[in-house]
This record gives sequence, C-alpha cells and structure tokens, in this order.
Amino acid sequence: MGAEERADATGDDLKGKAKEAWGKVTDNERLEAEGKADQAKSDLKNAAEDVKDAFKH
Repeated sequence: MGAEERADATGDDLKGKAKEAWGKVTDNERLEAEGKADQAKSDLKNAAEDVKDAFKH
C-alpha cells in the first residue's frame, strides 16, 4: 500500500503547486494559501510513509 499513498501525496503536491501558482497569477490569497496547505499535507503523508518504511526494515 505504500506506493499508493506516495502517489496520492504526489498528487496533492502537484495540485497544491498548481493552486498556489494560480493564486499568485490571479492575486487570490485564499487560493494561494490552499495550495500551500495541500503541499504541506503532501509532506506529512510522505513523512508518515518514511516512518512506516523505517519500521518495516
């Protein structure tokens, strides 16, 4: 299941980067903040997977 979670995290990261960029282009601070939050969520998911992987080996 680890690959599935990592793919989900990558999707969140890409979505967050797109939202942040679009927020900057349109001067929409709320959208920019949502994008940054999506990227942070992605980082947390990846960190959780790193911990899981560390205990598997």
